[in-house]
Amino acid sequence: MKTYEAVWEIFNQCPNNQMRDVFIEEIETDDPETYIRDKFKDKEMTYEKTVRPDGTMVFDIITSGIHQRYTFSE
Repeated sequence: MKTYEAVWEIFNQCPNNQMRDVFIEEIETDDPETYIRDKFKDKEMTYEKTVRPDGTMVFDIITSGIHQRYTFSE
């Protein structure tokens, strides 16, 4: 199993407020995409996955009308 540093950002929906909630944690998983689907399994969710040249995986998630982002780095 791989260990990732995961940064979870929850974007503020209020106009003119650029603040966001940011959480950083270490996650052990073989598949970050499965981790994302399991984490939000009880909610209607859509997401877009981007893999950066350095291997970092970024998931832009929309759930309950809220934009969230998970970034996984080994």
